[in-house]
Amino acid sequence: MVTSFEASLSQLSVHRVGNKLLDEFYVLSDNPVEITDELLNKLLMQYFLSPFEKVNEVYRFIHSSDLNLNDVFHFSESIFKNPANFHEVSQQITKYLFDITNHPKIKSGELYVAYLKNVQLEGELLDAIGIFKSENKETYLKVYPAKGGFNLEYEEDGINIHKLDKGCLIFNSEKEEGYKVLVIDQTNRNNEAVYWKDDFLKLKIRNDSYNQTSNTLSIYKNFVTQKIDEEFELTKADKIDLLNKSMKYFKEKETFDMDEFAGEVLGNEQAIESFKTYKQQYEQDYETEIASTFDISDAAVKKQGRVYKTVLKLDRNFHIYIHGDKELIEKGFDDDKAMNYYKVYFKEES
Repeated sequence: MVTSFEASLSQLSVHRVGNKLLDEFYVLSDNPVEITDELLNKLLMQYFLSPFEKVNEVYRFIHSSDLNLNDVFHFSESIFKNPANFHEVSQQITKYLFDITNHPKIKSGELYVAYLKNVQLEGELLDAIGIFKSENKETYLKVYPAKGGFNLEYEEDGINIHKLDKGCLIFNSEKEEGYKVLVIDQTNRNNEAVYWKDDFLKLKIRNDSYNQTSNTLSIYKNFVTQKIDEEFELTKADKIDLLNKSMKYFKEKETFDMDEFAGEVLGNEQAIESFKTYKQQYEQDYETEIASTFDISDAAVKKQGRVYKTVLKLDRNFHIYIHGDKELIEKGFDDDKAMNYYKVYFKEES
């Protein structure tokens, strides 16, 4: 979604954030970093921006009572209003991140705050504030020519520019709605992970066609794999067929219609009502409304397609990939062997 070929790095400040529960502290730099080396500039831009090129989910800052009380929104607004305050505000951002670092497993690391110009998002060139944190360090080998051959050196605690641990891009667009924000968190995927997106940034996903499509496919998948067993007796092959039908619908249609989808894919009045109830419960639990009709996002369909399982796993001996007509596969039980079996019909091998 992000295109960076016209982007430039205007300002950069680097600080360090420790974990106060581990008696670590923060370290603030006195001045922003002056980047005079052209190659270093390119490497930093690659490190900061390339991870966002395949990010489709757009978020917004939120607050339960007043958006201006969202700290990072407030800091971002201050920088966009007056970029001359950039370094001072970057120090405030560092202190704030330190204050909400309240889980013992959160790693310390460098915090980069960048002011970027001409970053393209959704076809629009925008200024953006980048906040990036590096937590994981690696050891690198360096090989160089020497008399009669080569020598080796190593460098510890290096940063891999192809592995951004945490980051966000805050775009100077749609301020009244909470700005447009992209976020990445490649580490701490368990309970402590919420501190970056939920505790530090306080974000809510934007409710556009991409997220409507993604949420609907995700809800339907969970309904088929986790909920439908409570009301119907279905084999795993039946469930895979229901998933295949839903993916076929989203790939062939340009617009989603709830009643049309339910009729074509589920086709059973009791199952349709059960799915609609399940969807309503999701909307209440996550405070996210999913429209009855919306434009289908091909990018969201492609992404969800990767997690739609159409494989029937039989013990550790066989995997059956079901892509089409479930009437060509039958399940039975062999009394002599006391084992289940599947009978598969086909016309030719390939």
